[in-house]
Amino acid sequence: MTIKRPQFILTDIEGTTSSISFVAEELFPYFRENISDLLALKDRLVVKEAFEETVQLAKSEDGEILSTDEQIIDKLYKWSVEDRKITPLKTLQGVLWDAGYRDGELKGHVYPEVAANLKSWKEQGINLGVFSSGSVPAQKLIFGYSIAGDLTPYFSYYFDTNTGGKREAATYAKIAKELNLDPSEILFLSDIEEELQAADSTGYQTVQLARDGMTPSWKQFVTSFDELIFE
Repeated sequence: MTIKRPQFILTDIEGTTSSISFVAEELFPYFRENISDLLALKDRLVVKEAFEETVQLAKSEDGEILSTDEQIIDKLYKWSVEDRKITPLKTLQGVLWDAGYRDGELKGHVYPEVAANLKSWKEQGINLGVFSSGSVPAQKLIFGYSIAGDLTPYFSYYFDTNTGGKREAATYAKIAKELNLDPSEILFLSDIEEELQAADSTGYQTVQLARDGMTPSWKQFVTSFDELIFE
């Protein structure tokens, strides 16, 4: 597929650079299997703040009162099973995944052609960024400890749910403003139609990644980064 050369490429992770099965079958189970380790880390500021936010969200969103650390852990476990896109959950997943990557228990999956294309795009003078529902630290881990080596030098920006919802047009407008670019100069890559719609409505160029036999649902799609050609 030939498209206008962008100044910036913003990419999703799950289903785009990395397989959904890796996240669902390796990362999420690892978090749930080791979730009790958070109790020993609760004095760390990032964990303490995420626990406090969990208590607040459980009350405001689910009407639950969490009064013990064990109840907080149980709530986080439940949110994980439900794959809730909730910031404190994503933060704490990143905390535990950090240990797993550093211990060598986890290696970030990327599709075979991803590393070469990131390198090529960077060499062409195109800046690269990541936008995922996973926390920024978790994003850096999956690319920093990937099966293709450390890919973090290719990325200049990382965005997560602290920036806004991935299916909300205002989020993409906010990202373009932070990048100091016209939205038309940004190419957004994702497998999710609703995310592409939100970016498209803001003026981004958009291409869907239809990987692993997925049926395309967007007006522009490829099955691999190799199919993207810039004019």
